Formats: sequence, C-alpha cells, structure tokens
Amino acid sequence: MNKTALRALLRERRSLIAPESHGFARPTGQGRRAPGLSQHQVDQLLHRTFGTYHRLESGNYPNPPTSLLRDVARLFGLNEQEWVSLCRYALLQDPPGPLHLSSGKEVPGVWQEAVDGIGHMAYVTDASWEVLAYNSAFASMFPGGKVPGNTLRWMLLDRHGRQTLMDWHHSWAPMVLPQLRAALATRPDDDILRQIEKEILADPLTTDLYTAGTSHPQPDGDERPLLHATEGPGWVTMCAAQPLTAPGSRLMILVFHPGAVRTHSPTPSLRSE
Repeated sequence: MNKTALRALLRERRSLIAPESHGFARPTGQGRRAPGLSQHQVDQLLHRTFGTYHRLESGNYPNPPTSLLRDVARLFGLNEQEWVSLCRYALLQDPPGPLHLSSGKEVPGVWQEAVDGIGHMAYVTDASWEVLAYNSAFASMFPGGKVPGNTLRWMLLDRHGRQTLMDWHHSWAPMVLPQLRAALATRPDDDILRQIEKEILADPLTTDLYTAGTSHPQPDGDERPLLHATEGPGWVTMCAAQPLTAPGSRLMILVFHPGAVRTHSPTPSLRSE
C-alpha cells in the first residue's frame, strides 16, 4: 500500500464534494470547517460502519475489498485512470475490471486523425472489439475495402475472415479465443461479448478450441500468415496498445510483409541503454 499517495488522492477528491449535494447540512457554529464531505458522511453514504472510510484514507486498512474501493470511486466521481491509481495505491495491483460498464466504449475523436497518420495498417476498437477508427491501409486488406464492424466476430466466425487469416485453425483461432475469455473475466456483463461467446459455442469449428481454455491473452508482437486482398499472401506482425482513457479498447498496428514464405528476419527487441 502506498499510504501517502492514497491519502492525497482521497483527501483531494473528498474535499470537492459539497455535503449539501447529498442532503447534509453544513455546520454553522463552532466545529469542523474543512471543505467537502466528512469521513463520517462518506461512511453514511456508503452504508459502512463508522470509521471504515477513515481507516482507508489513513492507510490503516490493509487489503481493503475492491467493493469498498469501487463504491468510494463512484461516490467521488473518479475517472478510469484515477480508478486504476486508487487500486494501485491501496492494493498495489490493477483493478479487476473497469469502474463503469460504459468505459471502454468510446475514445477521443482525435484517434481517427492519429490512425490516418500511420503508414501501416492501423485501427482502433472499443472494449467489445467494435471498430471505432481505421485508416485506408487497413481498409485495403479487405475485398472492396469493406471493414467489418466487429473484428473479433470477423476473426472467429466470418467465413471470409477465416480465409483471410491463413492457417486459421492453428495460427489464429487458438490465439484469438483466449482474448475473449480474458475480456469476459473483466467485463462479464458485456452484451456484445456474451453474444459472440454464444455464437462461438454454437459453432463446431470454435467450440472445442474455446472450451479447451488455452492461454494467450494478448497479440502484441505476434507474427501470423495473412491473405491481403490486394497484396496477396504474406505475414503480419501485430503491435498492440491501449488508449488510456478507455480500458479494454485497443490500437492495433499491423506490419505486413508480402510473400507466401516468410523471408524476413524477426525484428530485434528494443532496449534502453
């Protein structure tokens, strides 16, 4: 636990909440004059026993439950980045999931301009793999430049997707399916992901691979065979990143090398001096 950082974050955000906004009267006589909610008022609003919040803010609550941290974060109006900081300060680990289910469903509009400026194929999806932005290089990968609405469904269930992703049964499906399982672990109520899972379990080509429970939660740095609509067969290396304001969203940059046989050498890792 990082007591100093935890105390600073909670005190600052607590001081911004007017007691009157939650039905409390501000004292007019002698007594407390600190801005914001009192620690006891936080306990009342969260329906916790007296002194619970004081223990948390003072750093005297080892391993507080994430349910308490989530309730505090929502009461204080923390954003997703502050929610991550709160969990890291209090538990020394990232949160088990987003603060709000709606998080990860949108990114700032400037991301379209950002992907347009990338020379390689590039696109941005939300936490449900719905495509939010892409560049013309990515569109050229598909026949007629028609980009699918959801890349996860396209990779796993679409007939043309299975043809584009060469050696689909060995090089793609076993690596992509665990990403769905990992996403549902943090977003169990995501309707889009649940529907995709339902379709996967109903498809004989994917159900056994999915229920096998293999582990491959992210594709960053993977190289796999791909049939490009205009450049033909080749190999694509994936670079994955995440817009920080949208947990679960992802920026994918696809570096494509044409050729049915892989002839280029793997790119060496970058290291600081």
